[in-house]
This record gives sequence, structure tokens and C-alpha cells, in this order.
Amino acid sequence: MMEKVLLKNLGKAGSHTIANYIAGGGYKAFTTALKMKPDNIIQMVKDSGLRGRGGAGFSTGLKWSFIPKDPTMQKFLCCNADEGEPGTFKDRGIIDHDPHMLIEGMAISSYAIGASKSYIYIRGEFVFGAERLQQAIDEAYAKGFLGKNIQGSGFDHDMFVHRGFGAYICGEETALLESIEGYRAQPRKKPPFPALAGLYGKPTVINNVETLSCIPAIIEKGPEWFSKMGPEKSPGPKIYGVSGHVKKPGLYELPMGTTAKDLIYNHCGGMLRDGKPLKAFIPGGVSAPMLTPKDIDTALDFDSLAAKGSMLGSGAVIVMDSSTCMVKMSYIINRFFSHESCGKCTPCRDGTPWLTKVLKRIEYGEGRPGDLDLLDGICDNIFGRTFCPLGDGAVMALRGALKNFREEFQYHIDHKRCMAS
Repeated sequence: MMEKVLLKNLGKAGSHTIANYIAGGGYKAFTTALKMKPDNIIQMVKDSGLRGRGGAGFSTGLKWSFIPKDPTMQKFLCCNADEGEPGTFKDRGIIDHDPHMLIEGMAISSYAIGASKSYIYIRGEFVFGAERLQQAIDEAYAKGFLGKNIQGSGFDHDMFVHRGFGAYICGEETALLESIEGYRAQPRKKPPFPALAGLYGKPTVINNVETLSCIPAIIEKGPEWFSKMGPEKSPGPKIYGVSGHVKKPGLYELPMGTTAKDLIYNHCGGMLRDGKPLKAFIPGGVSAPMLTPKDIDTALDFDSLAAKGSMLGSGAVIVMDSSTCMVKMSYIINRFFSHESCGKCTPCRDGTPWLTKVLKRIEYGEGRPGDLDLLDGICDNIFGRTFCPLGDGAVMALRGALKNFREEFQYHIDHKRCMAS
């Protein structure tokens, strides 16, 4: 059994308080880091092999190294706590139950890149989480872990909670920056990339909650410890948020690369209803193409899922049994993407509503001959032609369903009803 790192305090009474966090060894890693050279911290994170847990899987240490070294430049760190992908709830476990682990990780990261200010961008619906983060930040100030000349190191740092307004597009890093600056949340043209021109035009690092929460353990236990957990190219602990037709849905912290079979049948207790076998599973939030029972032995890591034509994404594993209608599921998912399109580019703004319109008529028994070819054509006109990945996500999700269950879509069109049972 792996020693828990990210969810070790989940379920413990008072786990969100600084007193209990310090009693469990909290902020020792930050104290250690303040005595190190920032470049050495960045190298440790590189050596650990930590890859971003927000979906892209980019090397965290490499991303930090892109920040200019000029000490006179204003720099920022932004934590992406928007968590707007349907099925995704892993970051909430940290925010609600162990906020100081995130704050410590952000403090170390800010020191490493020379950022004097950081922002936690949290979606507006997470009222409880935002309040808990603010309480934790206030405690950190009171104990001298934030503010001026922290622990006599000469390092100054201020941290803020910024509540968003429920738009999925704010999970895109440059739209997040626009929102913090007070503008409509729309993605920016890249380049320039945030590492050179981010928040308020200054060098900025944007990392996910889970990514930043790994940092204290890397400093405390060393990069070798982290890199030996899980596969060589995707090491470390990983939080999988499992929902759907399993007996025990919830958050599971396991080594990166745990197989879907092990997660679903051993940790989650198997399928929810006897006689209803696994039909499909989505491995990383609704934008990740679904996989089928033949893929059950696939390792849930960045590279293994990419080889299967899907992606780890947010680590949200959605399990579906034989009662699931793939047409209805695709309609609901694309309705979400259509609603959340920011409208900046035509392929996404006009294309996603068309996908939803066609899927709706198929679902409601009004499908027409040629509708599947029409869906394929619309997907071709969206994929790779949008300003940000939202449109691509909608297409990948639908293409995954059409690839694996095309006969079910055709049955809906031909018989005006569902074949799922």
C-alpha cells in the first residue's frame, strides 16, 4: 500500500487548520527551501519528473525554468483551481481538507521563480473552498509564512484568492489571466506565452492545485523518492476522482500508472449493479475520448493513455455500465461544451451548437440518414481550427463515442429508440 502524500489528511478532524498542519510536519519544506538557491529548487522539481496535473502533463520544472532570471522584474504565480471539467473533483479534496499543503507548495514555487505575488483562481461556485483558502492564508500570514521578509530570508510574498464566475473557459490558462485582470474571460493569442508575458504583462507561471501540492513532498523527501513512484516518464502520486457506475466512487490517491482495471475493480469495488457489465470509461474528464473493456488493462498515465488515443486530462474517471446510452451521453457532453464556448472563434462558437443540435435530434428519435457523416464533417471543421482547446475537447469526446459505438448511433437513427439496456 502506497503511503499517501496528497490525501494523507483527508478525513482527519481539523485537517484544514495551521496548527494541525504544522503538528504533522507542515511548512518544514518551505523553511528548508528558503535556505536553498532558487535554481536548485527548480532543478529538484525537474529531477523529480513532476508533470502538470491539470491536463497537459508538461514538465513542471521546465515550465518554471522559462521564467526570466532578472530579479528586478515583477513575477507572478497563478494556481488554477477552477476545476470546471465535468466529472472532475480531485482538487476540491485538497482545497477543502488540506489547504495549507497547497499554500506551502505555492510559497515554495513562488520563491523558486522569484514571484512576489500569487493568486489562487477558484471557480465561483466553490464558496466553501474559497472561504477555507482565505482562512488558511490568514493563518499563514499570522504565523509568518506569508508577508514581508519571511523568516528573515529577505523573501516577500503576498497571496490572494480570486473567485471566478463559473465559466469553463477560465480553466484555459490565458483566459484565467484575463479574468483576474478584470476582463472578459477569453483565451489570448500565443506567443507570447505566460512565462514571458502573463498576468499584467509580466512573467507568470500557472500550475494546477494538485501539481503545486506535490512540491512540499519533493523538497522534504527528495526528487529520487518522487521519481521512483510510478512509470519513469510519468512519476509520482496521482489523485483519481472516480464517479459513475462503481460501488465506491470517490477520490483515490495511487501511484501514477495504476491500471483502469485495478482502480475500478479493486479500489472502487467493481461495477455498481450486478448483471450490468462495464460498457465504457472516460479516463480524464469529459474531453478525454472514452475507452472500452478491451482497454481495461491500460495504465492511467499520460503516455499510456495517449497511445490509446485518449488522455489522462484531469484524472476524472467516469465509469459507465451497459445501461448507458452513448447518444444521450454524447448529447449531454456536447451541450455543455456548446454552452461554455466563449464565442471568440467561429469553428467553436458555431460548430459546437451544430453538434449539439444534430445529437439532440438523434437522441429524440428525429435522426436523419446522413447525420453521422454530418457529425464527422462538423468535427473536421472544428478540430485543430480553434483558438483554444475547448473545441478540440468537444470533438475528441464525440469522436471517441462514434469510434467505439457508431452502431448505437445508427440504431437510434434507424429505429428511433435506444438499444442500450
